[in-house]
Amino acid sequence: MRKSLFVLAAIVIGFLILPVSAMSADPRLSKETTECLECHIEMKGLVSQWEDSAHWNAGVGCYECHKANKKDADAMKHNGYTIAIIVSPKDCATCHPRESAEQEASHHAKAGDILNTADGILGQTIGGEPAVAVGCRQCHGSIVKVNKDGSLDTNTWPNTGIGRVNPDGSKGTCSACHTRHRFSKEQARRPETCGKCHLGPDHPQKEVYEESKHGILYQAFKDELNMDHPKWVPGEDYFDAPTCATCHMSATSNQPTTHDVGTRVSWNLRAPVSKRTENWEKKLGDMQDVCSACHGAPFVEGFYKQLDSFVGLYNDKFAVPAKEIRDILLKEEVIPAGNFNDEIDWIYWELWHHEGRRARHGAAMSGPDYAWWHGIYDVAKHFYTEFLPAADEACEKAGKKEVCEEIMKTYIEGRKEHEWFVKGFDPKRVEEMKKYYKDRYQQDVK
Repeated sequence: MRKSLFVLAAIVIGFLILPVSAMSADPRLSKETTECLECHIEMKGLVSQWEDSAHWNAGVGCYECHKANKKDADAMKHNGYTIAIIVSPKDCATCHPRESAEQEASHHAKAGDILNTADGILGQTIGGEPAVAVGCRQCHGSIVKVNKDGSLDTNTWPNTGIGRVNPDGSKGTCSACHTRHRFSKEQARRPETCGKCHLGPDHPQKEVYEESKHGILYQAFKDELNMDHPKWVPGEDYFDAPTCATCHMSATSNQPTTHDVGTRVSWNLRAPVSKRTENWEKKLGDMQDVCSACHGAPFVEGFYKQLDSFVGLYNDKFAVPAKEIRDILLKEEVIPAGNFNDEIDWIYWELWHHEGRRARHGAAMSGPDYAWWHGIYDVAKHFYTEFLPAADEACEKAGKKEVCEEIMKTYIEGRKEHEWFVKGFDPKRVEEMKKYYKDRYQQDVK
């Protein structure tokens, strides 16, 4: 009996200390992948992640993803095989053609285009190449360059930016959201994944989400959301809270999953002045379909009415006047042409790029503090106390005071929404507000 127990214990212990490669020697795996594991077993974290993935269960291994054609720009000889380090969306399309095509058509895939805009100029000039490499490009993507021996230029790699330009010409990287080597659907559905890029002063979607009721519910019930379910349909697979993926990508009872994150976005909330996106009516209907999994029609209709009114307020009261005023100052040569070479450029940039985006995303994602205190309040404060005074000072220095006088006459004086700035607070309106708050809260307003 004791001998039998000893033998059994030895078998169990032997199984527990088997190397990962031995545990991975599954008949479903190709000979090439098995050989890869024999050498790369020291990457225990990487291999363990893969062994816990849907890829492993399907028999998709190292070689199936990394194999390359010898004509590929980043092809390299490696222990008798031709492989590439980067697994691009084009490679993923071998098994996931629909998902790859949707991603390629999405705004995510075009995120690298920002490097040719004022954002890129800021990073390269004010910061510098090292800051761009580890900052801007880690979200927007680098243009990956290949050395003569097929290895990757370390100035452009490693990089998992969502708009990365790969050596094979494809754009983006699936592992930006489905982190290698587990490539988990569950992980990609969590808002923390989106928070790698969608946070901070100019696009604080993660912070806005955390402030919203949606984010509060997610924190309370995230263990009950069944994020590992294959379809993951709201109202069927889960009931308590949506995540970023719920609204922008995941399936509903009426829509399939999409990897084009813009198919439900009806407003461009990033631009200096917000405009409707192409085919916005259908996009709005698709987003409202998501909302309808948890909310009734009057609630959904009221929410979007409030959002549209807010975007209209931002556009008409601040964004359009600020843009046109700056255009006039440039045209009249009050300020020099170029980027960020005068105070007004900086004020205007933060007015729409930081404060205006915060305001609009706050309104769109039910984040009241971002809609007001971090948003429209800051927009208004800097429009009235920095932007307009800076324009007046620039006109005076340029000896063109009449330009600013015409600006004030056209954009500020005589316009109801700016009346308080010209005449001060309306005493009658102030008394009405004081009475309202006294009646409501039983206290005087000071």
